[in-house]
Amino acid sequence: MKKDRLLAKWLNNDLSEDELAEFEASADFEKYQKIKDYTSHLAIDDLDENAMLSNILTQQKTKSKVVSFEKNWIFKIAAILVLALGITFALRFFMPETQTAGFGQKSTFTLPDNSQVVLNSGSEINYKKWGWNTDRKLELKGEAYFKVSKGRRFEVCTELGKVTVLGTQFNVKSRNKRLDVICYEGRVKVNYNQAQIVLTHGQSVTFDNGKQVNREIYSSKPEWINNEICFYKENIRSLLEEVERQYNITIELNTQNPDSLFTGKLPSNDLNTTLQIISTTYHLKAKKVSKNKIIFDEK
Repeated sequence: MKKDRLLAKWLNNDLSEDELAEFEASADFEKYQKIKDYTSHLAIDDLDENAMLSNILTQQKTKSKVVSFEKNWIFKIAAILVLALGITFALRFFMPETQTAGFGQKSTFTLPDNSQVVLNSGSEINYKKWGWNTDRKLELKGEAYFKVSKGRRFEVCTELGKVTVLGTQFNVKSRNKRLDVICYEGRVKVNYNQAQIVLTHGQSVTFDNGKQVNREIYSSKPEWINNEICFYKENIRSLLEEVERQYNITIELNTQNPDSLFTGKLPSNDLNTTLQIISTTYHLKAKKVSKNKIIFDEK
């Protein structure tokens, strides 16, 4: 313990010339001198030399830690997992979200602002979660019913036009070249080509091949929510396409009069009744050639 005794005396400036020369020649002298230099400017009321000595000796005895090869690999694997989780989160949060309802199905989901959406059969919605509360915009293909939470402007974009609201309940249907919008509560603004129209409770507008038709509605929500398909002056081909979506079937039509218009309701959960109504209305005969295929022939 001679070196520890020399260290204590050196800190106390109590070394003889021979002892000082011996201490300065030691391997650890440079380290001790740096510690002394760095702490010499500090104002300390009561210097506890024994505590300082004990601290220095403790640091001197501390051995360097050796990280094994196996631990290095564990750290690397953990880092890779953290990175992968981060990338997964970023993709889920920043990439567009898609909601779909296949043929014969309906899909209900909630947007980030708690707005509720019900997708009708054969429909799709795309939107971004990132920044949703400041930019509430989505793209719709098909038909959907919206119950929008109050907040900033809410936009539904379709291939045929755009519907803008603040907080309301409404239905949008965009099929082929026809756009139908119904307002059940609040106000909605519809943009179609160069036309712009504002709908309030109980009002509806249809744009079909550029022609605008306004009408009043008396229901509190879309009929298709309750398994009824509602049509207003639609030709038989559009009608049958909707039946195909609702029942997930294929229909072949053989008629010389495909342009007559239909207004009314069909059930979306009773195929036999639906086929019977269509057959009676258009003087057709329905034939099931397989489980998922129907052929309509003229009588």
